This record gives sequence, structure tokens and C-alpha cells, in this order.
Amino acid sequence: MESGRGFFSVKLKMYIFVATTVLVVAFGTAAITFSISANRINSYYRQSASDNARNVASMLDGDYLARLRKTIRSGEYQAVRKQAVEEDNEELVEDFLRDRDLWNEYIKIRQLLSDYLSNMEGIEYVYVIDHGDADAIYDMYLIDDDSTPLYETGYFELREEELRETDLTDLPDPTITNGDWGWLCSDFKPVYDSEGNCVCIVGCDISMEEVMLERTSFLISMILGALVYTAIVIAGAMVLVDRVITKPIVSMTKEMKRFNPTMNKDYETAGVMELDIQSNDEISEIYQGIRNMQMSIVDDLKDKVKAENDLKNKDQRIDKLSDQTAKDALTGVGSKAAFIRKSEMLGRQSAKEGGRYAVVMADLNNLKHVNDEYGHKAGDTYITGCCDMISGVFANSTVYRIGGDEFVVILQGDDYENRIALTEKLRSDFEESFSQEDKDPWFRYSASVGIAENGPDDVTFESVFKRADEAMYEEKASFKSKYGTFR
Repeated sequence: MESGRGFFSVKLKMYIFVATTVLVVAFGTAAITFSISANRINSYYRQSASDNARNVASMLDGDYLARLRKTIRSGEYQAVRKQAVEEDNEELVEDFLRDRDLWNEYIKIRQLLSDYLSNMEGIEYVYVIDHGDADAIYDMYLIDDDSTPLYETGYFELREEELRETDLTDLPDPTITNGDWGWLCSDFKPVYDSEGNCVCIVGCDISMEEVMLERTSFLISMILGALVYTAIVIAGAMVLVDRVITKPIVSMTKEMKRFNPTMNKDYETAGVMELDIQSNDEISEIYQGIRNMQMSIVDDLKDKVKAENDLKNKDQRIDKLSDQTAKDALTGVGSKAAFIRKSEMLGRQSAKEGGRYAVVMADLNNLKHVNDEYGHKAGDTYITGCCDMISGVFANSTVYRIGGDEFVVILQGDDYENRIALTEKLRSDFEESFSQEDKDPWFRYSASVGIAENGPDDVTFESVFKRADEAMYEEKASFKSKYGTFR
């Protein structure tokens, strides 16, 4: 040993090497395991919240929600709501909505939310809110599931602190927050009316309370485990400084470099350690600990593949549910959502390629009278009968039900060429049916009909639809003038 130079023993170097190696391996492997697990779980819950919020939003009638929002915002409703809260009387809210012809659609949406919650496992809340802008600190509830009192509609709730100064219609990703309702993975999707205006927001919350508790416990366990392993190995290194220690360490170091976990690899191909170390000491424990963590990483990657496959299967089920919403539940004709998609596609196609089409609007006469006097079962019979007459005349075109008593037919091809004759036949069929006074009222079908065709000045589908709607209302005014409001 040269004079003036400090002695740095191999034994001390051994202690430092062992301590450093164990710390790096233990905490590195734990960090990778924790990161993979946390990211995989967070991604799964975010995707689930986003898919469910988008799916529910696609089922809702934006035009109806726009009318409901306007009513709920009014001071008159808020006064009724306040009284309902004080008296714990939900009938006050129900009567208020019935008087304004908003109740039937309201209860359908409420039931839809309730059914969705009961059928989709893991979802904590699904609700419709009237959102404020980015500067708002309150949002107003429009509709919730049937586990919530009716008079919660119109309630202004303080927005979660994490979501303040945020436009809920333009959230880049689903959020995971810890607020008044605990740990939730939330996403919000907009609902648009027929004019493309965002009228409200669908919120979907998935509880992550148990996930976060388990994650914290898992993290603490990994940290404590890593510390315990490190302490044991350092203590063992103070005694085992000969080849019994050095050789296993060198062997493990070599084997660790082979470890390369990727998707679908088993223990052998991933390079999980397989050494003959049975010394029953700290070195053996380090070996088993590292091997178990390697196996855990490989297992986690396999679980990730399984989770992704499960997510794909869930997406397929959601797609199937979306397909079901393309048909109206009562009549079996096209739904409003299907009509919106068709009109948007036709508008784009017409703008690019041209082409002639016509829009027929049919609004049932006296449906409210049939419902009020003879019940909703008779009303449903009346609706389906009128729908059958419309479908019978326009046999080559798709009929859409876009409201309780409103139907739309888009005419192309042969039906477009014969549009005048077919429309007159439909009017004639309804007149003949209505004139049969010996039949029950729910079998005396009647509807006001309007038609409009696209022309050179029509740059959007909406302009043609509006003219057809105006023509229909002119005929409805004539019907009321001739027969009165009810007959």
C-alpha cells in the first residue's frame, strides 16, 4: 500500500456494492411494477368513464333537454322546487313538469339512467347537468337516476375544486379526482340539440375508493419490503464476505441482465432467474425476492393483455347497445339519433355531389286528447297505427320518429319521383281514417303532413327540414280551424 493513500477495503466495497444493488433492484422493480399497475388501472377506468358518458349522451334528445333546461332555470320552477324540498313532496315537481308537457320524456330519460346504472357494473353515478362556463363554480342538475329525489332537479351543486376554471365540454381526458364524493374517475360528454348547440352535459362517475386504498397499501408494502430486504442483505454482507457471497452476487447480476419482460412472454423467455441458490441465508432471500418481483412483472404484463381483451369485449357490447338505439322502441322505425346521423350524412353528400331529395313531416293530431282521455296504452296504439299508415305509403323510404308525435320521412329515388302523389295519398288515407266516427278514437288515425324538396338555394339539410316543418304546421292550423282542438 502506497504511503499517504487511505485504505478502502474490499469488505467495505462489498457492503457498498450489495447495498447499492439491492436498493436499485428493489426500488426500481417496485417502481416499474407500481407504475405499470397504476397506469393500466387508470387507463382502464378513464376509458370506461369516457365510453359510458359518450354512450349515454348519444341516447338523449338534445332538443327536449334544451326545453327542460330553460324551464328548470326559471324562477317559477325554482320556487316550486324550494317548496318541494321544504315539504319533502316530490309530487309538486312532477305536477309542474306535467303541466308543461315535460314529464313523459323526463321520466323516460330518468328510467334510462337508472337502467344503465343497474346494468353497467362499477358505475357509481350517471347524471345530466346544465353546465356553467369555465368561470362557473356551480353546475345545475337536470336529470338523475330514480334513487335521487325529484326535487334534486334544479339543484345547483358546487363544482369540484379540481374542475374549476375548466370548460366541461372540452375536457382533454377523463379526470380522476378526490373530492366531496371521494375518489372518482369522471368524464363529461356534451349533448347537442338539432341545431348543433351544446345544451347540457352527461357526467359518468366510477368509484375508485377501493382502488386507491389498495394502491396506497401496495405502495407502502413495496417500500417497506424493499427496505427490509436491503437491511437484511447488508447485515448478511457483514458476515458473508467470501466466495459464498461473491459468487451468488456475480451470478445474480449476470442473470438480472437477461431479464427482458414483454407482452406474452413466459418466465423462461422473459429471463426470470433460475439459479440453484439454496444457502438458506440473506443471499437466498434476495434471490427469491428479485425472482418473485420479476415473476410479478411478467404476470402483470399478462394481466394487462387480458384487461385489454376484456376492454375490447366491453367496447363490442357498448357498440351493440348503440346499434339498438337506432330504432324507436315503440314503433320499430328509425330513432331520432338515427335521423340525425342520416340528415348529417345526406347534408354532406348533397353539398359535395348534389342530388335531389324531399323531406316529409307528419305530426299526429289529437294524440294528447287520446292520452288524457283514454290512457297511454290507447295513445301507444294510436301512435303505432299512424306510423304503420306512414310506413305503408312510403314503403321504399325509411321513416323516423323524432318526437312523441312527430315523424319524418326522407324521400329519394322512386319515392322522390312520386313524392306529390304519395303525399296526397297519405293525406287522403288519414282523412278517410279520421272520418270513420264509428271507430274508437284511438283507431281514428289523423296527422298533419308537410313536404319540402331541396333546391339550388339549399346549402344545408336544415333549411329543407324547416320548410317541411312550416308546411306541416300550416296544415295543422287548418285542421284545428276545421275540427277544433279535440274531437
